[in-house]
Amino acid sequence: MLPLNDPIAFIPIIDANRSRQFYVEILGLNFLSDDGFALVLRSGAIDVRLVRMGSFSPTPYTIFGWKVPDIDIAVRELSQLGISFEKYPFLEQDVSGIWSAPGGAAQVAWFKDPDGNILSISQHLQS
Repeated sequence: MLPLNDPIAFIPIIDANRSRQFYVEILGLNFLSDDGFALVLRSGAIDVRLVRMGSFSPTPYTIFGWKVPDIDIAVRELSQLGISFEKYPFLEQDVSGIWSAPGGAAQVAWFKDPDGNILSISQHLQS
């Protein structure tokens, strides 16, 4: 049953105005509604609920990401919008912050939202 239905993503936030500006104005997600509990956005065919939290500690790993057709272009465009990409000392990343998976199956770059949630963009080889 579940594979036939669209998933919904949940991302915790603290400041709804700041998050709306980031996700809608900078990242370009479509605003659908604000039900008082969460901002509802659309990314592709997926609803993304930015859930208001009183406080929380962001996780130290990726909680949401996007597959992109060309990661170099995506990193450049997001950088021009003021996004800073994370550099991790335990990974070999290029100057833009792009990491290449062993064997070259994927490339990934990470960035944070205003509340410290780790987001990613990735390019995957077609099989």
